[in-house]
Amino acid sequence: MIFKRKSAMRTIPFMLASVLLLITAACGSNPGSTGGSTGDQKEEPTEISIMTTFFSQEPPDEDNVIVKEIEKRTNTKLKITWVSPNNYADKLNVTLASGDLPDMILADYPQRYPLVKSMSQQGAFWDLTDMYKSYPNLAKFPELTWKNLAFGDGRNYGIPRVRPVYGQTGLNIRKDWLDKLGLKEPATTDELYEVMKAFATKDPDGNGKDDTYGFLGYTDPTGVGKFNVIETAFTNTVGDWKLEDGKLTPTIFLPAQKEALQYLNKLYAEKLIPEDFSILKQTQTLDMMKAGKGGVDAVPMDQAWESTAELRKQTPEAYVMPLVSLNGTTVTDPGSFGMFMIPKKVSEAKVKKIMEFMDFGASDEGSDLANYGFKDVHFTEQDGFKVPTEQAKTDNVSQQAMGQIFLKFDKYQKAFKAGIPKEDYDRHAKIIDERTKYAVLDPSIGVDSDTWIKYWPEYQKKIIDMKVKMIVGKETPESYDKFVEQLKADANFNQIIQEMNESYKKKNG
Repeated sequence: MIFKRKSAMRTIPFMLASVLLLITAACGSNPGSTGGSTGDQKEEPTEISIMTTFFSQEPPDEDNVIVKEIEKRTNTKLKITWVSPNNYADKLNVTLASGDLPDMILADYPQRYPLVKSMSQQGAFWDLTDMYKSYPNLAKFPELTWKNLAFGDGRNYGIPRVRPVYGQTGLNIRKDWLDKLGLKEPATTDELYEVMKAFATKDPDGNGKDDTYGFLGYTDPTGVGKFNVIETAFTNTVGDWKLEDGKLTPTIFLPAQKEALQYLNKLYAEKLIPEDFSILKQTQTLDMMKAGKGGVDAVPMDQAWESTAELRKQTPEAYVMPLVSLNGTTVTDPGSFGMFMIPKKVSEAKVKKIMEFMDFGASDEGSDLANYGFKDVHFTEQDGFKVPTEQAKTDNVSQQAMGQIFLKFDKYQKAFKAGIPKEDYDRHAKIIDERTKYAVLDPSIGVDSDTWIKYWPEYQKKIIDMKVKMIVGKETPESYDKFVEQLKADANFNQIIQEMNESYKKKNG
């Protein structure tokens, strides 16, 4: 969690106390399970309020044909608050602090929100650890996904918005631009620099204008956004920590981290990345890629194919190709894109209904309905793939809409995007297998620290500010070194390191 003003951090203890009083008022015992049925149609529909995000152009409305069909099949009445991904973090923070929570709320990056952690461990949300295994479809999610979502106490407080751990995210590159300029696929950061420089200076789109970038990056409140792929290539780890000699070390302490920032500064100084990257939103960089303004991107494979499909409307040979690795590494994910949490104000009986509802969503039937709609209306079958129709667009049926709530586990989930030809899907599936060989994990997932919860947002903001200033040249390597030495001497920062390592040892025996 990131608070843009320090004053906001000072209010957390007071907000948290009031929040816990509000949302634990209806606390009950662990509800157990009634199995995975979708409800008795003779009963009154269960009303379920949900807060989540969407990646479609517009969110589904309450009369959406798929929403209505899901309600029918699950005997529910849904009230969904859809929030843009551009400001979801702010909305989540405000909603958590208010105590006025829906029946189910998406924590998109739960490990990054100290308030989510502290509220969970103090009893604000239902503990689902001993419950989800009784729901057959949720129990099919990989064990590593559930483990990665557990906090330091080893307990699970949410239902994963499941996705693969390995292979889905990495660098993607305009293969048609490589071919046009006679360049080979880059495998190292040095080779990538030469490619990005050519993309930005040699008019790869052939329009006679100096209007293309090497890499379309951005930052976000919790890090350096797409540039994390570059950081991983240098540090050989994912996230804020690296495991060295059995101990967790903050990546900010690593010489390789400074090297990554100096590399990014070089890209910025030579205008190989957008000059306004620090204020760009994720959706804006996606739009720029689709418009042919960039040659390298760092998004999941399905979003890369989305760019390819859009580009081919004007350039038939366009292909945003996923790269296998960079410097012999590729990033991994926790196995989920956040989790749906159920506040303790929700009754025991209703928790069972919500678990049944989400178990239906993790089934073939529920997931296919949410993501693809009705056969011969929203999709047709071709080569074993579901090919969307124009009606799917009209009815807002896609992975980016209700598919953000209902999703089954599929190792090759991100290799597929509605409309992708089978040959491209097969190619992407093989790349996922190859990426698995070079994957590095975030060693801090599931590791916790009380001091981290209390102080990390403030430190994280300072670290991100320093990183951005290093990239744009407002801080020098010397001032960066001084900043790191100050952190090394900081008592609270050292307490975080100590507690994180104690938690890591406890988690890993």
